[in-house]
Amino acid sequence: MRATKIANSPPPMVRALGMLALSVLFGACTGLQPASVAPPNLHVLDATPAGVMATEKRDLVLEVSATRAWPGLDTPQMAYLKRPHEVNYYANNRWADAPARMVSPLLARALEQTGAFRAIVQPPTVAPPDLRLVSELIMLQQNFAAVPSRVELALRVQLLDVRGKRVLATRTFEATETAGSDDAYGGVVAANAALQRVLGEVTAFCIAEAGTLRAAGVFAPQN
Repeated sequence: MRATKIANSPPPMVRALGMLALSVLFGACTGLQPASVAPPNLHVLDATPAGVMATEKRDLVLEVSATRAWPGLDTPQMAYLKRPHEVNYYANNRWADAPARMVSPLLARALEQTGAFRAIVQPPTVAPPDLRLVSELIMLQQNFAAVPSRVELALRVQLLDVRGKRVLATRTFEATETAGSDDAYGGVVAANAALQRVLGEVTAFCIAEAGTLRAAGVFAPQN
């Protein structure tokens, strides 16, 4: 009779060591996977200025160009300062879009609400404008060097006579607003309050400059 050879199973100690090695290897691989990161809090600029109503409507089309941004502000990151000349950004809080991209539609809406112009348009548009408002965001930051912290905003604007191909007026509007709390959300609320004031001042500026054109006989009021 031929003997049948039966394979011996590993001893219990060997099996236990093998299982331990596999568990250690699996744990090491799991540890190498990136940790889940919570999405940042998103904030918006949605200020609405106090009503600035014109006494008369001018037969003018005003184009509001896209707001440009100075270096450091052309990003959705939220800037803050702890000491002069050193910009920092919040890690877990961001603007929903670059601030300058949120400012230009707010300017257009604010000017439209005044009723001072025949139309307010934004490029691209088929309506040839009479005037063009060019703007540049030169400062938007939460300053922690002050106690309590405050938001500092500055917007430079130019009103252009498109027909005459000339600059009518240039002005920089600045606003400072104390933050209600020394955190990102306190800065967001203060930024909207500062922007609300600036929007009102810019609309009043545009209406006044358009009025000087009418006084000079360049453009006539709409009947």
